Amino acid sequence: MVADALISMLSVLSDPYLMGLILITTVGGVVIGALPGLGATTGAALLLPFTLTMDPVPAIAVLTTIYVSATFAGAITAILINTPGTSAAAATCLDGFPLAQRGEAGRALGIAVVASTIGGIFSVIVLSIAAPLLARVAYEFRPPEYFALTVFGLSMLASISEGGAVKNLMGGLFGVWLATIGADASTGVERFMFGNYELYEGLNFIPVLVGLFAISELLVQSTTLKLAMEHIAMKAVQLPSMADYRKIWRTVLRSCGIGTFIGILPAEGATVASMIGYAEAKRWSRTPEEFGKGAVEGIAGAETANNAATGGAMVPTLVLGIPGSGTTAVILVGLMVHGLRPGPHLFTEQLDKVYAIFGTMFVANALFFILGLFAAKLFARVTLVPRNILWPVVFAFSVLGSYALAQSMLDVYVALIFGVIGYLFRRFGFAVAPVAIGLILGEMVETNLQNSLKMFDGAWWEIGMQPLAALFLVLAVLGIMQPYIVGWFRRRKAARS
Repeated sequence: MVADALISMLSVLSDPYLMGLILITTVGGVVIGALPGLGATTGAALLLPFTLTMDPVPAIAVLTTIYVSATFAGAITAILINTPGTSAAAATCLDGFPLAQRGEAGRALGIAVVASTIGGIFSVIVLSIAAPLLARVAYEFRPPEYFALTVFGLSMLASISEGGAVKNLMGGLFGVWLATIGADASTGVERFMFGNYELYEGLNFIPVLVGLFAISELLVQSTTLKLAMEHIAMKAVQLPSMADYRKIWRTVLRSCGIGTFIGILPAEGATVASMIGYAEAKRWSRTPEEFGKGAVEGIAGAETANNAATGGAMVPTLVLGIPGSGTTAVILVGLMVHGLRPGPHLFTEQLDKVYAIFGTMFVANALFFILGLFAAKLFARVTLVPRNILWPVVFAFSVLGSYALAQSMLDVYVALIFGVIGYLFRRFGFAVAPVAIGLILGEMVETNLQNSLKMFDGAWWEIGMQPLAALFLVLAVLGIMQPYIVGWFRRRKAARS
């Protein structure tokens, strides 16, 4: 079993086509991550339609490579221009830019590269071990357990960092409602189709994701065309010194665990991981007063955690079909359209493909380490691309990708409509990721609820009588209440002090 898994992972290295594809996509992912406003989720959503003609493993390799490389690359602009290329690099700005202003941009980027690589590789190792073990447990799940688990996944939207608990849950419920559009699979009843039979099988995920992530970001960026950015000059990336390693090694190890654990939690992702990694680095530091002024521990804590979350987020995505982040929601759609049904059966029926995907993530982490060390200065220059040139190109790719799915103008209209919806969500303080996650989980909620009711002859309360389902439902309630419980404890602590 172990030998077969290693052979499947190493098979990536012996496939010139796949290695070339990973290299090209890693370069593209670093460029996408370095461009403020794009990021891993937008890049994956843009490329998803163009992977439909590929075989399953190369297609998912493209999406996962974009995921890991763009997550790292957000640190480049966070350090050099104080503008995170991705939301996961927001915490890196706090110490990366002050260090760059002191003339140590190369040192800051070197620490970011090393910390990101360690976090990414650690999470892939955990993914390779934990996913098959969790898949064995998931074999015992029946419709009641899957229904409760999906409800738990939706409840975790309450603690996403953007927006607020109520807004995130509203976005998730809106996504669940979108999943009901089309004919009911059990009864054939038409719902919210308004006479348009192209919607008989529901909304296509891909145009919705392209609209929510890419076109809405285009509309947001159109309001910032005149903003000037301060660029920091950099000679070359410097590997951390022995003194730096002695200072950050505990932080790196801690953030590896934090990032992987946060990534495994449904709907959390790299942004939450980086914030917690940074906060814990400051909490355990011997010199917390240096944070915000160029502390290398702050950079290491944030960058290790956000890259460790990438492998962690793939665990619930592959094993349970529940996205661990916004980007893995896009990857989940890619898995489904290529016939790789997420769940425990994936690890028995197509284990070789699963471990080949793990191998691509490992190779991608190694490649962005090399690119980060030797080409970060070159990649930083992509920030000089005028936005009035960049974003029309993004718009053209968005429309082309939406149309290419089924050569249907309806998909283009859907992408444009959800681009506007996504912009309005962002404009009024809502995050768009909960909508995408709700859309994907909505079908699971409905299907497993229907099957559970059939099992219990309509006695819905029997769902809560199943031990594992009851545990997930309790965790769901705690997940919804978590922001309020944490806020209450913080207010009590503030009152005491």
